[in-house]
Amino acid sequence: MLKLCGFAVSNYYNKVKFALLEKGVAFEEELVWTDRSPELIRRSPLGKVPFFETEQGTLCESQVMMEYIEAAYPEKPLLPADPFAAAKVRELITFMELHLELVARELYPEAFFGGKVSDEVKERAQKLLRRNAEAFGRLAKFSPYVAGDSFTMADCAALVHLPLVGMASKIIYGEDVLAALPVREYAKMIGERPAAQKVNADRKANQELMKTRGK
Repeated sequence: MLKLCGFAVSNYYNKVKFALLEKGVAFEEELVWTDRSPELIRRSPLGKVPFFETEQGTLCESQVMMEYIEAAYPEKPLLPADPFAAAKVRELITFMELHLELVARELYPEAFFGGKVSDEVKERAQKLLRRNAEAFGRLAKFSPYVAGDSFTMADCAALVHLPLVGMASKIIYGEDVLAALPVREYAKMIGERPAAQKVNADRKANQELMKTRGK
């Protein structure tokens, strides 16, 4: 049985979980915190989540995990059959993660966790997010899905990443860098899918668990 390891507050964990649920893949979940213990490092080299445990061994990095389940469980594909169309889906995921989520992640300590981010970091991130959000608008379709007229693995990424980017920028700068795009309407539409509802419900429950864990 495929086992998804990590915790449901992680947007990268939820990206993979969303794909598994949409594809109807049977899997188990194991709650694993990022404590960087020797046991965790043995299973995930950088002590990161999510990771898979499979019959052949472990796999880390969320996009590698997505590609694995797409190849191992080809029923109900989340990538188009056409090579160029599939590449455009991968392009969107890479762009969202490298140029939006990874930049906004520098703001998360202050935006969500009560920490502090330096003014230098904030200024640099704001310039990048403004530029990159405009560029993303030239790539994304939202017609109605982020890559076009079909639900793909890019939607699994968009649902978990884009609202975080928007919220973090709104909290830190008073400005949602994605406000010019129909992200709110899109997230509402995707959020009506049963798999998305399951992911969101489990995320909220895990947030409450994290609060008790920190006391």
